[in-house]
Amino acid sequence: MALLEVSDLRTSFTTVDGVMPAVDGVSFSLDTGKTLGIVGESGCGKSVTSLSIMRLVPNPPGKITHGTIMFDGHDLLKKSEVEMRKVRGNEIAMIFQEPMTSLNPVFTIGQQIGEAITLHQKLSSREALAKSIEMLKLVGIPSPEKRVKEYPHQMSGGMRQRVMIAMALSCHPKLLIADEPTTALDVTIQAQILELMNDLQDRLGTAIMLITHDLGVVAETADDVAVMYAGKIVEQCEADELFKSPCHPYTIGLMNSIPKIGSGARRLQVIDGVVPNPYQMPKGCRFHPRCDWAQDACRESQPELVDIGGGHLVRCWRAGEVLA
Repeated sequence: MALLEVSDLRTSFTTVDGVMPAVDGVSFSLDTGKTLGIVGESGCGKSVTSLSIMRLVPNPPGKITHGTIMFDGHDLLKKSEVEMRKVRGNEIAMIFQEPMTSLNPVFTIGQQIGEAITLHQKLSSREALAKSIEMLKLVGIPSPEKRVKEYPHQMSGGMRQRVMIAMALSCHPKLLIADEPTTALDVTIQAQILELMNDLQDRLGTAIMLITHDLGVVAETADDVAVMYAGKIVEQCEADELFKSPCHPYTIGLMNSIPKIGSGARRLQVIDGVVPNPYQMPKGCRFHPRCDWAQDACRESQPELVDIGGGHLVRCWRAGEVLA
């Protein structure tokens, strides 16, 4: 049985301009010890999907209107807020995009890591401090006994991101949600953070849901990939299969927009047009105004997510032709 199974999840935001469907019928599953990469451009619904799983969508204006989120055999959408507080940080942990704004500037690193440990594992202050030092050592921060007494502003961006990972893993969660964990980090530190996450997953057996717009990160870490566009998953399969045989025109556009070097290098390709207005989604396939493959069926009705073979799911009327 899958550790996490999201089925037909719908999350919308009500504003003065109307109702915006940020996540519209998203379904996927994630097994223990595996990594699922969720990719797509800004505004496609990746982060709202993760916040929906954590039940952290601000209400109002946001609301989860439909679907189930089965985690370890229980529907998170049926849990009370008190029950969810026992899940967050303990069984499901999250690394947010920007560590400087996620860490409290007036508390030491040790106090912030120790808070979750004290709350969920019922340890004393002294035991929590010892566990905090152990977690800093685990994520490769030098002189953890000294660093545990420091404040976030005394650390570099890479160190703060490691602290966020230490906080997220301090209670040994079954699921780690990493929302753009390498954003704003230089390439060297990015590689170290990804290597650290892979290493910790091997040691602790944690399932990881990795949210990113960087296909290079996905290729490096993910077992399976879901590509999102305008609130819907348009392609989903094993990572190797996606890079070998992308079948949705949007996925192909993302692949072609990756800079290449060497003899195969060519002019950088772009996807024409812009992301649709979330309040006025186009009829039919949401990608059709930007798609070179679009035909009448694409403009008239929304395609379903269908299996074209071997668990490779594609939401496209012409997926078979694209594959051919």
